[in-house]
Amino acid sequence: MDMEMEIAEIPESKEFFGDDIAADILAQFQNSPQEENHNICAVVGAISQALNEQGLALTPVAYFAAAASSFMRLSVDPSTASSDADVPAILSFLSIILPRVPPAVLKSKGGVFSESLPRVLGSGSLPVGGVKAALKCISHMLVIDDKFNWSSMFPLYAILLNYVTDNDHKVRKQSSVCLHDVLESFQGSAVLVSASEEIMRSFERFLLLGGSNPPIPAAGKESKGAREILYILDALKDSIYLISTRSTNAILKYCKCLLDMRQSSVTRSVMDILQTLCSRQTSNYSPELLLDLLCSLALSVSEKESSADSMASTARLLNVGTNRVFSLNRKICIVKLPIIFNSLGEILASEYEEAIYSATLALKNIISSCIDENLIKQGVEQMTLDTDGGIRKSGPTIIEKICAIIDGFLDFRYSALWDSTFQVISTAFDKLGGYSSQLMVGTVRNLADFQNLPNDEFSYRKQLYECLGSALGAMGAEKFLTVLPLNLEPDDGSNSNAWLLPILKQYTVGAELQFFSQHILKIVKHIKMKILKLDREGHIFSARSAEGLIYSLWSLFPSFCNYPVDTSTSFQEISDVLCNTLHQEGELHGIICSGLQILIQQNKDASEERFDISDEEPLYPIMKAKKIYTVHFARENLHTLRSNSIKFLSVLSDIFLEVPNDSGGCLQHSINLFASISEKTTVKNFFKKNMIELLKVTRQIVKVKESKESSSMEIDDPFDESSLTRSRALRLDLAVQLLPGLDKEEIDLLFSATKPAIQDIDGLMQKKAYKILSLILKESEAFLSTKLDELLQLVITATASCHFSAKRHRLDCLYFLIIYISKDTSSEHRMKEFVSAFLTEILLALKETNKKTRNKAYDLLVEIGHAFGDEDRGGNRENLHSFFSMVAGGLVSEAPHMVSATIKGLARLAYEFSDLLSFAYKLLPSSFLLLQRNNREITKANLGLVKVLVAKSKSDGLEAHLKGILEGLLKWKDDAKNHFKAKIKSLIEMLVRKCGLEAVKAVMPEAHMKLLKNINKINERKERKSKSQMDTDSLHSRTTYSRRSRWNHTRIFSNFGDDDGSDIADWEASKPSLRSGRTRKLMKKSLPEDFLDQLEDDPLDLLDRRKTRSVLRSTSKLKTSVELSDDEPELDHEGRLIIHEDWEKPKKQNGSLDHDSDSRSQAVSHSSGKSSSRSQKKRQKTESGWSYTGGDYKSKKAAGDVKKKGKLEPYAYWPLDRKLLNRRVDRKAVARKGMASVMLNKNLKKLQGRSASRLLVGSLKRKAGRR
Repeated sequence: MDMEMEIAEIPESKEFFGDDIAADILAQFQNSPQEENHNICAVVGAISQALNEQGLALTPVAYFAAAASSFMRLSVDPSTASSDADVPAILSFLSIILPRVPPAVLKSKGGVFSESLPRVLGSGSLPVGGVKAALKCISHMLVIDDKFNWSSMFPLYAILLNYVTDNDHKVRKQSSVCLHDVLESFQGSAVLVSASEEIMRSFERFLLLGGSNPPIPAAGKESKGAREILYILDALKDSIYLISTRSTNAILKYCKCLLDMRQSSVTRSVMDILQTLCSRQTSNYSPELLLDLLCSLALSVSEKESSADSMASTARLLNVGTNRVFSLNRKICIVKLPIIFNSLGEILASEYEEAIYSATLALKNIISSCIDENLIKQGVEQMTLDTDGGIRKSGPTIIEKICAIIDGFLDFRYSALWDSTFQVISTAFDKLGGYSSQLMVGTVRNLADFQNLPNDEFSYRKQLYECLGSALGAMGAEKFLTVLPLNLEPDDGSNSNAWLLPILKQYTVGAELQFFSQHILKIVKHIKMKILKLDREGHIFSARSAEGLIYSLWSLFPSFCNYPVDTSTSFQEISDVLCNTLHQEGELHGIICSGLQILIQQNKDASEERFDISDEEPLYPIMKAKKIYTVHFARENLHTLRSNSIKFLSVLSDIFLEVPNDSGGCLQHSINLFASISEKTTVKNFFKKNMIELLKVTRQIVKVKESKESSSMEIDDPFDESSLTRSRALRLDLAVQLLPGLDKEEIDLLFSATKPAIQDIDGLMQKKAYKILSLILKESEAFLSTKLDELLQLVITATASCHFSAKRHRLDCLYFLIIYISKDTSSEHRMKEFVSAFLTEILLALKETNKKTRNKAYDLLVEIGHAFGDEDRGGNRENLHSFFSMVAGGLVSEAPHMVSATIKGLARLAYEFSDLLSFAYKLLPSSFLLLQRNNREITKANLGLVKVLVAKSKSDGLEAHLKGILEGLLKWKDDAKNHFKAKIKSLIEMLVRKCGLEAVKAVMPEAHMKLLKNINKINERKERKSKSQMDTDSLHSRTTYSRRSRWNHTRIFSNFGDDDGSDIADWEASKPSLRSGRTRKLMKKSLPEDFLDQLEDDPLDLLDRRKTRSVLRSTSKLKTSVELSDDEPELDHEGRLIIHEDWEKPKKQNGSLDHDSDSRSQAVSHSSGKSSSRSQKKRQKTESGWSYTGGDYKSKKAAGDVKKKGKLEPYAYWPLDRKLLNRRVDRKAVARKGMASVMLNKNLKKLQGRSASRLLVGSLKRKAGRR
């Protein structure tokens, strides 16, 4: 047997924990082809047989005794033992047995065995596997020892430490693992110091042996001891944190000397040791020594070129190391922070992505954790004390140095990664907070200078605005605008910073309302005076631009209402201005109401300790607001708002009744919030006055109707019925918005006024009445409990007279009624009666044209299902099945409209409740029979039901119904099948994906096998294409995601024919997508309206240059992409791309070009009458653009050129033509075709293939030589 071969590793897993360890080992390795494993099996078998013959139990102790005695017998003569193949096998068996033997047995009987191990290892001829097994045995004997007598433990420990520097890397690795286990067992014992000192002495010995020579090959030889130093460093990488403090500090001192050698291999090993120390929560070292090593590494970053890996590792080490030193000794750490920041800045300026990312993360973490408030305050106080008459008496403080280094990240050397530096600067602003106005003023101004850069030179404008937003949130709006004033007041508009307005609007948090009223509104007043002047002078355009500026300034009001710090003291001052503005300027209603809503809602949430923090808001301002907005602080603010509520309720109510429409419901929502915080007596008084006026309007309407009925003559009536109806509706809307401040009597009165409107024939009044009733039911459960029977009777009697426009709000009422009834678990019979009374109406609402009505009907159907099926609401599975059967009863209707609505309802229930899938499959034959009516409505609904069943069923359950589904889909009449051919194909593709091709093929009718082959061919093509795309994308990202399947009735029951089945993607939640999130976001931004980046109700702020430019840029890109889409790639019959060289690409025929041009011009002619002129211009562009080519000088009688009087010397040139930039070859050919007539060089062939620049240089040299 070859003794140099390594014995195989035997895993110490649970499979060896059985009663008979030997049997487990034999079962594991008896079929192994390796001879070493056969030796182990032979040894184990022999030991087991001997124990059986002696009648001993096969226990770990018996195995240990037999194996140890055999090993000691063979180790008497080390020279023969090391060459015996049984010795490594016995050692391997012992390394498995020892952990199972009780420690007491090993302590009493294992001494002789421990003494024999050094003899065998000392021979030096033991194979690698045997050495590793012996090291495991030594390690275990040291671990179970009593750890009192170091002298008895030292021989084994010395052997273990000696093998740390072995030449074989597997032995070194095993010895390092064993050393870690031994040191870990020494923790808290007296022998730890001695063991650590032995490691330190070994390290010192090899360090002295290696001397000062670098541990790299030199002159064909390695420095003696240098290699061992690297081996010990590699072992210490995992065990340094287990050594005693004295030894650790000594090793760290030696590591400082090793770092000074500036050798990459040594530096890397030292960095691994430091990484281990910093990552572990131990303190067995001096923080001064660790900081000294970190500074040494930091200073070495800029001394020479480093690799990406080393720079990234250095950044990560500085990150964890600085944080660790700061936690141990803050005082010494903050002094060295400028050095750390400088080093990370050098790494940040590198060209390696990994290093840049690590440096950015390190800077952000160190800023967040190592710059504390005491350091900032000390620096600011020192700045204040040292400043005397503008002259600085001392040098910059630590925090000033750090801020200067951070400001340096805006230099041009960081231009390629300004997006990363902006993140670092934002973190600094968040950490410094209000002190940023003293420490980062220059940084803010430098950031503002980036705004002047053109877009083609600066592509990080979004990140710039986010960074300035962080500065705004840290400083506050007042201090920020002191550093960067808006400058909107000068008449010439010079140095205007209007571009700051969108930033102020988005990032202002925790500002002062007093600053808005005294500073912003002062600017508004000045601009208004300027508008009057411009109007008098006739500058209409400038006046309108100034009006837009006023709107932009007022749009800051909601931002200043975002957690303001002076609401209780300053709101009273600004309230009169707000009321006057609401009366006088209607275009500002939405802005002012939005600000008031934010102000009230945030204080209500804070008073109830319900902070709703959005992830999009800046972190630092929100944290600061949470600290300020205590319960007491919020209640004081609400008291101030409550004292002004009478004034605002009066103003908002008057405006609501006067304005033509309430855009977005801003006025109603504001009234509702003020009613929720006002005194109830105040709200009741407003309510009573409004109800009196409502009664008057109602009486007038009755009189008008009676007069019309009594006389058919047309008479002049001062009251218009439509205006009175609108006034009545507004009064009802106003009354219901006061609901939060009303009691039971007022709510009953409002209900009494609403009941006649529910049965009104006018659609507007019905819609308002049902809306009001739904709001009452939503807000007041007490009203529901007292008026339940009356409400049910009212809803039932009003069913026939319900207007289609009121259907959605009527469904809302039914929704709240069902929720309330379902809470009463004892009224199951009443619940069924209620559902049966309105089920037909709910099902028919699934077919309404209004999308919101359909959605509400689906929600109501699902809510009823949960009420019947959820056990926590008193339901059970039988009730759910009964409700499903109740819905299925609509299939017997003669009206196709009702049948299709029923099928849609069944599909929605099957989609929501998995228990209903089996019942839905039972209904499939009946639904397929309905297809004989040949009705498109029923057909479309059936396809949707099948799609739901296929998407929600598991493959096993689907295969059982596969034959019936295919037969039902493929037995339709030709006309219906052709109309829905694409959808049928899409469903069969889903079945193939779910069940597999073979399962579908087994039940597919023979007449339709061609369709299945076509589907299989298309799927294979898609797989090849996706695999190719995956190989391409693997260079960038392999991120996949799963989309959650959601109900979408439009896609399920749509009537379009998507041949590719693209709508099926939403139904398979487990199907991965190859597109990254960024790609999906870009695809989403493909429409111009998606570029507005604002709320749907907000108009586009044309004074916001950033948004305006983004919209214009997006539309221009869309136009460009549409124009370039004409140049489509050429594909063969299997979908492969055909690539032609420029001179081989076939040209499009003129006929096709003309046809496309004509078709486009005809399409345009429907929208404008200028198609002929546009097509003429397009034809002119396709023609040659040549001019002044020298043709005027051509001689008509002979060759050559002639001079003409009054003209220049004969010349020829090739003018620039924009068609040369066209991507299409035929357009380029038009631009090139005149070249031969312009210039003819007899030596042209000699110049082919040569560089134009070299030819020009050679020509210049020849001219210079002639001179």
